[in-house]
Amino acid sequence: MQNNNSIQIEQRTRIIKTASLTAIFGNTFLAAVKIGTGLYSGSLAVVGDGIDSSIDVLIAVMSLVVARIISKPADAEHPWGHGKAETVATAVLSCMLFFAGAQLILSSVEEILSGNERQIPAFMAIVGTVISIAGKLFLAWSQRYFGKKANSSMLKANAKNMTADVMLSAGVLAGLGLSMIFKIGIIDSCFAILVGIWVIKSALSIFNDVNKELMDGGSEEKYYMRVFDAVNSVEEAGNPHRVRIRPIAGKLAINVDVEVPPNKTVIEAHWISHKVENAIKQKIKNVYDIVVHIEPQGNLEDEVFGLNEDTLNAESK
Repeated sequence: MQNNNSIQIEQRTRIIKTASLTAIFGNTFLAAVKIGTGLYSGSLAVVGDGIDSSIDVLIAVMSLVVARIISKPADAEHPWGHGKAETVATAVLSCMLFFAGAQLILSSVEEILSGNERQIPAFMAIVGTVISIAGKLFLAWSQRYFGKKANSSMLKANAKNMTADVMLSAGVLAGLGLSMIFKIGIIDSCFAILVGIWVIKSALSIFNDVNKELMDGGSEEKYYMRVFDAVNSVEEAGNPHRVRIRPIAGKLAINVDVEVPPNKTVIEAHWISHKVENAIKQKIKNVYDIVVHIEPQGNLEDEVFGLNEDTLNAESK
C-alpha cells in the first residue's frame, strides 16, 4: 500500500511529464517555423529566435528525464531521495540559456563588424515571428500553470524562460519592422544583439533563484516563524532553536531543536516530539520531512547552524 508521500510524488511526476511533452511538441513546431522563415527571409534575428526554441526542446526533454529520476524512491546512495535532480536540471537550464544568448551576440557582432551589406528581411519573417509570439504565450501560460500545480522550480523557471521568449520575439518583430521601414538590413543584427542580452539576463535570473536552493537557502522568514509558533503551541515544549529549513523538490525539509522539562522520561519526550511534528505540519502544508531533536531545558551549547527566534528577529531589523 502506497503512503501519502508516494502518491504525491507520483502525481507531481505526472504533471511534470505532461508539461514537458507540451513544451516538446510546442517548441519543436515553433523552432521549425522560425528557423525556416528566418533562413528563407534572410533574418539573423529570426534564426537566432528559432535556435532559442530548439534549445527549449532540449530543455523539455531534460525535464522528462528529470521527472523519471525524481519519481525514484530514496535508496542507500540517496537517503534524502532524488528531488534535488530537479534543482540541478534548473541550473543546467540557466547555463544553456546563457550560452545561447552569448552565441547570438557574438554572431551578430561579427556580422556587423564584417562590413557586409545585409539584405532587408522578407515579409515572411514577420509572419513567422507573429506565430512565434502566439505559440510562446500559450507555452508560457501552460508551464506556469503546471509549475504552480506541481510546485516545481524547474517548470516555473521554464515559464520564466518562455515569458522571456515572448519579449525576445517581440523585439525581433520590432527589428524586422524597422529594417523594412528604413530599408536598413543591419538593424536586424542590432536587434539580434539586444535579443541575446535579454536571454543572458533571463539565464542569470534563473541561476540566481536556483543557486539559493543549491546552497540550502532561500527559505522564507514566514516558514521559520511558523515553526516557532508551532513549537510554542505544544505544552511542555519550548525554546525552538537551531532551526534549519531546506527546499527539496518543491517541499521543505525541517530540522528543529526543542527543549522539554529535564525530568521527562524518554517515552514522554518522544511523544512531545510527535506533538511538535504534528503542530508544524498543521502550520506548514508542503513538508518533505521533519526532524525534531529533544534537549533538556537549560541545556547550553554553542550553536553554529540554524536560527532561533532572537537571531531571526535581529536579522529582520
